[in-house]
Amino acid sequence: MENFKKYLVEFIGTFFLVFTIGATVAFGGEGVIAPLAIGFVLMVMVYAGGFISGGHYNPAVSLAAVVRGALAPVQWIPYAIFQVLGGVAAAYLINYMAGGMLESGPTFELSHVLIAEFLFTFALCYVVLLTATSKETEGNSYYGLAIGSTVMVGAFAVGSICLGAFNPAVAVSTIVLGVSCCVKLSCITALVNLVAGVCAGLVYRFLNCKED
Repeated sequence: MENFKKYLVEFIGTFFLVFTIGATVAFGGEGVIAPLAIGFVLMVMVYAGGFISGGHYNPAVSLAAVVRGALAPVQWIPYAIFQVLGGVAAAYLINYMAGGMLESGPTFELSHVLIAEFLFTFALCYVVLLTATSKETEGNSYYGLAIGSTVMVGAFAVGSICLGAFNPAVAVSTIVLGVSCCVKLSCITALVNLVAGVCAGLVYRFLNCKED
């Protein structure tokens, strides 16, 4: 039951993250609205569920936590499943409310996607590990703001040259939403996100090699 509570929190948090992404695209969130809304919803969901599940809402973050040693390896698959399910459920609900799939997004340069998605997924996972799992910062009250702000900064900085997912669950959900120009791009994005999560976990272990 305790594990299911964690999975449910991950489902709910990812659901609201993807729902906010889809809603700002579908219902007129222009200019700075989308990055601000996405960053803030992630922040509040991290604060809300962080003490139960860790508040990952992102398979790449969960994978980074596994590499870092903050999440048992056997937990990664159920975490990822519930995160993806939450994102896909939100995407279908947005499609229903918007009256169909959203218009396809622009075509992106693959090299830009690889660089941008890797860098900001790495940054997100790195920030999560250092602010929310390290003994040196245990009990701080700023981790949610730091995590949400990282996603907001990424959306502002590179949202025009990549999907701006920084999250495999979000990348998969863009297929349902129809905002990705192709399934292949979404899959590549999800893979890059996971690789970035592993790299962030390894860097954390190097920086905190003396931590028990």
